[in-house]
Amino acid sequence: MTESKSMILGCSGKVLTPDEIRFYRGERPWGFILFARNIGEPEQIRDLVLSLRESVGRPDAPVFIDQEGGRVQRLRPPLAPNYPAGAAVGALYRQDREAGLRSAWLLARLHAFDLTRFGITADCLPVLDVPIEGASDVIGARAYGKQPEIVAELGRAAAQGLMDGGMLPVMKHIPGHGRAFSDTHFELPVVDAPLAELRSHDFAPFKALNHLPAAMTAHVVYSAIDPDNPATTSGKVVQEIIRGEIGFDGLLMSDDTSMKALSGDFPEKAAGILAAGVDLVLHCNGVMEEMAGIASRTGVLAGKSLQRADRALSYIKAGDAKNETEVRAEFAGYFDAVA
Repeated sequence: MTESKSMILGCSGKVLTPDEIRFYRGERPWGFILFARNIGEPEQIRDLVLSLRESVGRPDAPVFIDQEGGRVQRLRPPLAPNYPAGAAVGALYRQDREAGLRSAWLLARLHAFDLTRFGITADCLPVLDVPIEGASDVIGARAYGKQPEIVAELGRAAAQGLMDGGMLPVMKHIPGHGRAFSDTHFELPVVDAPLAELRSHDFAPFKALNHLPAAMTAHVVYSAIDPDNPATTSGKVVQEIIRGEIGFDGLLMSDDTSMKALSGDFPEKAAGILAAGVDLVLHCNGVMEEMAGIASRTGVLAGKSLQRADRALSYIKAGDAKNETEVRAEFAGYFDAVA
């Protein structure tokens, strides 16, 4: 089998260009990620997913997407309904715990129905960040709530819904993005909270779900742990906190390297991420020059990282659509306004 490089890449549009096909064939990313710019008609999406896999000669190459509900949802009507955000599920939980947990599972199960029909196999969900008052709205309503226990419970139900639908869940943003007072798409947030506070609040949902197969890092500096580097490029955060204290030994991927929070050029970003102990470098915007920079410092996926990647792939199974009508009807009973 062809060896893959330790990276997940995006593409520029709805159809692969000849340059993209040549680049992917030569550089062999382990997986791919889709964004709204890649989404058109049903047949186009299936064809794009197929051509991504064909470009690396791996029918099992995972294809990721951010399909949460609320404002972070790449598939929209008529491809998939507009679903409620995590905060709405959390609000239902606070009224009726069992209804909240059930709706979290149902929503994730519906995402699996929606995505697997296009060949998409991994969803960057659940969001396990626990926002504090005044934090940047970059998480905001995406979070299930402001209590770590509630976030962990609903995150567990959502992850299970995805896995029951044959999808790979990716929890984010480890070890916690909820205290960030700026948007990592544009700048690097610095969190000055003491370690004891981070442990009891931010890290707690990730620790509770440390058995899940995959996670995405936070582009956030935690000054109590490593004042010089964001988690994504901090060996101290990755080894001592994520792998050590939180106890997560699954597949660890960076958040998007094309976001402005990380400093340095793209070769430097890739080298820093991998040196910190992150398994996979994620680059999303499909800009060829940037992807080439990432690829130039990214080696073959091997050793423990390869084992984690293979384990993550084992969660991806053929979707079973036989209960879809019943699941949709039950979910509509909780959220009548779903379009």
